[in-house]
Amino acid sequence: MIWNMTPTPTASQRLGRDVLNLLALAGVFTAVHVGAYFVRFDGAIEPHHAETLRQTLAAFVILKLVAFGWFRMHRGWTRFVTFHDLTSLAQATTAASVLIVLADRLWPLEQPVSRGIFILDWGATLIVVCAMRSLVRTLYGGYRRLLVANANSTERALIVGVNEAGEGLLRAMQVSRRSPFEIVGFVDLDGRHSGERIGGVPIVGKLEELRHLIARHAVNHILLTSGDLSGQRVRAVMETCSAAGAQVRMLPNYEQLLSGEMRVVAREVAIDDLLRREPVTLDTPQIHEWLNGRVLMITGSAGSIGSEICKQLLQFRPARLVLVDRWENGQFQMERQLRSVAPHVPIDVRIADIADRTRMEQLFDELRPDVLFHAAAYKHVPLMEQNPGEAVKNNVLATRDLADLADQRGLKAFVLISTDKAVNPTSVMGTCKRVAELYVQSLSERSACRFVTVRFGNVLDSAGSVVPIFREQISRGGPITITDPRMQRFFMTIPEAAQLVIQAGSMGRGGDIFVLEMGDPVRIVDLAHDLIRLSGLRVGHDIDIQFVGLRPGEKLFEELHITGEVHQATRHPKIQVVQKAAVLTTAEIAAGIDRLELLANSMPERIIAELKNLVGEYRPDLTAPSGLKLFLPKDDELDDRSQPHAA
Repeated sequence: MIWNMTPTPTASQRLGRDVLNLLALAGVFTAVHVGAYFVRFDGAIEPHHAETLRQTLAAFVILKLVAFGWFRMHRGWTRFVTFHDLTSLAQATTAASVLIVLADRLWPLEQPVSRGIFILDWGATLIVVCAMRSLVRTLYGGYRRLLVANANSTERALIVGVNEAGEGLLRAMQVSRRSPFEIVGFVDLDGRHSGERIGGVPIVGKLEELRHLIARHAVNHILLTSGDLSGQRVRAVMETCSAAGAQVRMLPNYEQLLSGEMRVVAREVAIDDLLRREPVTLDTPQIHEWLNGRVLMITGSAGSIGSEICKQLLQFRPARLVLVDRWENGQFQMERQLRSVAPHVPIDVRIADIADRTRMEQLFDELRPDVLFHAAAYKHVPLMEQNPGEAVKNNVLATRDLADLADQRGLKAFVLISTDKAVNPTSVMGTCKRVAELYVQSLSERSACRFVTVRFGNVLDSAGSVVPIFREQISRGGPITITDPRMQRFFMTIPEAAQLVIQAGSMGRGGDIFVLEMGDPVRIVDLAHDLIRLSGLRVGHDIDIQFVGLRPGEKLFEELHITGEVHQATRHPKIQVVQKAAVLTTAEIAAGIDRLELLANSMPERIIAELKNLVGEYRPDLTAPSGLKLFLPKDDELDDRSQPHAA
């Protein structure tokens, strides 16, 4: 953006700017002092007064520069001109006059300085410097508005609220070099101030006319200060703006900032703000060596993780990217995105169901991939509890068939994306992922292909995950629904998840299961608090939180270690590898999957029984409580957020 083009000045640049400002002030003080003599003597300065002027001019100018420098009045001429600056200017001018009077007493002249000169010099200095600062500030503001008007990325905005918070927001926007908004008007809450102006910006109408005002002034953003409107009126504003094609930005007011109730700026909620730890980064040199010039196939390429893997892989200059998914629209959009950012990389986009072995054999034989990133899977726990046979087909049988093809077609690496729900699973989805882990790990013992598994926690902002659901609930005015106040999860961002998959694939020796060091688990209720507050709203006032009870298959606490499993450090500080432990033989795992294949269309109870037989740590939870409804109290009623009270 055009206002980001001015770099922060260095110490030497700042010193040079101060010297120039002081030299300019010296010229002003010289002119003012000479002018005071002309005014005092009506333009006819007698020789003896002219001699006094010659003798005292340098002293007047130097003493004024000392006083102005002491009060820092040589700085901030363009951006910060307020009533406080006028007070400081008066103090600096008065201090300079006091110094001059004292010098006059201590340095007697043959012809003393006329007392009228002191008064005229004081008044003229105050008026002239004040006028100059105002002129510079006006020219600066006009120049910046011209830049803003010519910037293609400028967003036209209205401020809702004719009050101190709105006036402060306008001033901040006007002096900021980074503000993307052009404020075209204020919207009054009740219409009492229509036709007036604040800081030169008109009050264009009242809140009830908002939709008409958006269209008439061609604005695309509405700025609200949090706390000025009730939750009901905020939701009404959001609905109006949504219908009119404008976006609402909620900003903190000064009272909230000073009291610590608000910790946000005017922007969308950044996912990294919810992570509560530093993001993980890639060790790119090793990955370049592994992937450069290879044909890479990604299953589930239109999904949240698969699509991010595709984007991350572009930087490693593969010979070809092969995108496999059965979601036509997602594949279409993914291809457009990738070709726009990397037109030089050959991309093959194929519509295929990974459970269709014949189709997958055809793709393997045609495109001859070197590395397969297997991201296609069913992931929603409650849905898979209701459809265990489909979970088996997609998460177990399709993974087995793809792994067998990778072995038979001589792929160099196969990277399976798993989940922490596979650790001591209580759900069908997690257990199916654990079976897939076991099979892939068993193949590594007899295959030249490196089979690697990557296990990570919940992915922030992925499709169907908790953050998009919370956002949707917030946009509707709440309530946010959470299963249980004690529920905790490990979280990572979509880019982190994709990077972990790629990094682990380059590190794995075959049969390895990698786990990201994700820090401490995050309570879902705390995540909801953060999201509400970062959205500029208040828990219990604008948005309620409602607890509805655990759903079938859900766990209160996710785990990273299977019972008896040991994790070891790797050369990457944030990645651990699971030490191999004897579980089932390759024959036992294969036989168990064959039995699951025969039962895939059977009654759910039979499928669950076979999963339990194959994964001993599986503890199916078929009696999860339901209908439990708790309400979180308001922020000011919560003395201890770790102990929410039931209503």
